[in-house]
Amino acid sequence: MQPETVLTGGRVIDGSGGPSRRADLVLRDGRVSHILPPGSARTTGAVVDVDGLAVAPGFVDMHSHSDLAVLADPAHEAKTLQGVTLEVLGQDGLGYAPVTDDTVGELRTQLAGWNGTPDLDHSWRTVGEYLDRVDAGAPVNVAVLVPHGNVRMAVLGGRDRPPTPGELDRMRRIVARGMADGAHGLSTGLTYTPGMYATDDEIVALLEPVRAAGGYYCPHHRNYGSRVVESYQECLEVARRAHVALHLAHCHVNFPRNRGRAPEVLDAIDEATVRYGLDVTLDSYPYQASATYLGAPLPSWAQAGGTAATLERLRDPAVRARVLREIEVEGTDGNHGVPMDWSAIVVTGVADPALSWAVGSSIADLAKERGGEPGELYADLLVDDELRSGCLLRVGNEENIRTIMRHSAHTGGSDGILAGDRPHPRGWGTFPRYLGHYVRELGVLTLEECVRHLTSRPARRLGLSDRGVIQAGAVADLVVFDPDTVADRATYDEPRLAPEGIHHVLLNGEFTVRDGRRTDRLPGRSLRRNRG
Repeated sequence: MQPETVLTGGRVIDGSGGPSRRADLVLRDGRVSHILPPGSARTTGAVVDVDGLAVAPGFVDMHSHSDLAVLADPAHEAKTLQGVTLEVLGQDGLGYAPVTDDTVGELRTQLAGWNGTPDLDHSWRTVGEYLDRVDAGAPVNVAVLVPHGNVRMAVLGGRDRPPTPGELDRMRRIVARGMADGAHGLSTGLTYTPGMYATDDEIVALLEPVRAAGGYYCPHHRNYGSRVVESYQECLEVARRAHVALHLAHCHVNFPRNRGRAPEVLDAIDEATVRYGLDVTLDSYPYQASATYLGAPLPSWAQAGGTAATLERLRDPAVRARVLREIEVEGTDGNHGVPMDWSAIVVTGVADPALSWAVGSSIADLAKERGGEPGELYADLLVDDELRSGCLLRVGNEENIRTIMRHSAHTGGSDGILAGDRPHPRGWGTFPRYLGHYVRELGVLTLEECVRHLTSRPARRLGLSDRGVIQAGAVADLVVFDPDTVADRATYDEPRLAPEGIHHVLLNGEFTVRDGRRTDRLPGRSLRRNRG
């Protein structure tokens, strides 16, 4: 039993999108017990004066890469200090569950640029076992997706070929087990190995157990550049064929050639919603740069067979020349069919400290400083760091970002990569940036509507009827902030600066942030589909 707490006098923004109102919130046993007129609540428990502040449901990060951070970093200040109370993990078709004894090492190496290599025993193998680790105590609540790449790797390794009927059945059984363990859906990473080797038919087949469990499909699709509209249409078609709900990961329309084309993507979504009755949501982050691991732009054929095979190709002068020609002249599938602009790719982190000279600079600038061709420097860096480096890609545009965040299907997702010496600031700033820059300063959304995008709408996608809203009986996942001062402080030069204006955060009724400081509480748990 938790002691009763009253938050008194705050401006309650309940997550519905409706007008805010001043009220007292009575919290009891981890839930909102009563919502009363301001100043009327009486209690023998703690009273916290939040007069002049907004009280909203805790923010839901619909696209996060905190898979290891929630286990290895009890403070997890990157997200807790933003007011995030729930993160959805297992994104982009790659994650840490399910894994096998044969794939766990390869995945840890492949994902080092996203998640680092924290000291964990990695003894879990299934989705359920991973979530059991979360249930031992976590800084946020966690929901997961089954990563398609993990499933494919477990059956086919890194091979570039379609599965046999028997192999496809094995893959379906792995997905079904993940859904039974409580996953909310299937994610794909169709520009990453081994997911990029899958056909749409394979994905439709693997969505059968997802449909049976009432989950959704979350694709990182095949092309955010030269075929951006067509690739979104392909996702809509896969969801239509599979009869599943669709959530479009990091829904951005990138590269200079696609400036102003966001309405084409949104029109395709709206048409599919009307014509086929598709249930579609999407997420985005409010920054122009994206982030991934440094080897992502390599062509798919060069990444076949895993890390060792890729490094061997890059060490071969003739093969390296072919790789660089495709990257620089033709545009690889790993770089969305767009020829590489070496000034747009910035190194954010390396695993080998001897390579720290590269962090914070673009490949083009590094080549100028050190002499030689940028493509050769890029390939050398991949080899020397054994594909474990991270990078930023400066390929977005502001007009498309604002257009997408106004859409009625929009939710917030940081896509936050927290590893590296100079990672993307979105990991520390996404949610206060929405509230400060895009609401208060630019007026792109009203405060109430923005809170809805960050709370109740993603909660509904996840099937969580008692989260993402402030109402009697709802779980007390709450964030208290100052609408007049809330702001992101994290920058590309200093990406780990905490935001301003977030005063308190409650998770399952317990303070994880009090007066702007992280407490020692770990009340987070797994939110397994159809298990409360």
